[in-house]
Amino acid sequence: MSIDAQELKQVIGAGLLSFPLTDFDEQHDFNKSSYRKRLEWLKSYDASALFAAGGTGEFFSLAKDEYADIIGTAVDECRGQMPIIAGTGYGTRVAIEYAVEAERQGADGILILPHYLTEADQEGLRRHVVAICKSVSIGVIVYNRGLCRLNAETVEKIADECPNLVGFKDGFGDIELMMSIRSRLGDRLAYIGGLPTAEVFASACKAMGVSTYSSAVFNFIPRTAVEFYNASVNNDSATMDHLLKTFFFPYLELRNSGQGYAVSIVKAGATVVGKTAGPVRTPLCDLSPAQHEQLRTLIDRLGPQ
Repeated sequence: MSIDAQELKQVIGAGLLSFPLTDFDEQHDFNKSSYRKRLEWLKSYDASALFAAGGTGEFFSLAKDEYADIIGTAVDECRGQMPIIAGTGYGTRVAIEYAVEAERQGADGILILPHYLTEADQEGLRRHVVAICKSVSIGVIVYNRGLCRLNAETVEKIADECPNLVGFKDGFGDIELMMSIRSRLGDRLAYIGGLPTAEVFASACKAMGVSTYSSAVFNFIPRTAVEFYNASVNNDSATMDHLLKTFFFPYLELRNSGQGYAVSIVKAGATVVGKTAGPVRTPLCDLSPAQHEQLRTLIDRLGPQ
């Protein structure tokens, strides 16, 4: 049985979050057995919740039948041990279909990813998020990123209308916007850092009252991801600075060398550490063999995971 919305809010505000890769085989089909093994491995580390079929899980590449299988597998594997938050996205009707299916599969919450090609004004975005929230009884987190750029007034309106909106994930790093939202809503929502390679922004986000973040590198260096998160919580700037200099800044340089590499490099990292999730799906492209070796050198600096 899923946890209720307020329980989910407490969970997501109290610890490190991550989003497991979706495993594909050589034919780019969903690899359920490999995905189960991935979840079994990741849930042994100290994360508070996992986002299944999220952005790094290549949500936008998944067919509907695959999505149901992925969420169902994640829920079954992590039942009673770790909450599963399912991604949803696209236009309102499609997003509702995914959200309802995720709740049917037993997910504990929903993460609303950006919608699609065209921009929308604040009223359109408000109606979109409200409709998704009202389609389910479980907790909902909205991801403010890409074409979904909610302002503080809109977030407040949605929160007033939808008690099950419990989280706000920031993918812009706009200090003025974030402070305005927190000023209006206070602790009504849990606030999550959602910029790519969130560790780099952890100190700045914490100063804005964003208590946690979702870590992509947890997928292949979970021990280090937890070490960095604990250092952030404990204001251990020496550990954070060391890890930023020895791994995260060189990693950013490699990640920024190609479009879509924020996802591709995570799959490459999983392969490097012997936990391959297979290839990315188009339109994303995998890293080159030379880039794999560059990443291997960075990971080797960190020691066993």
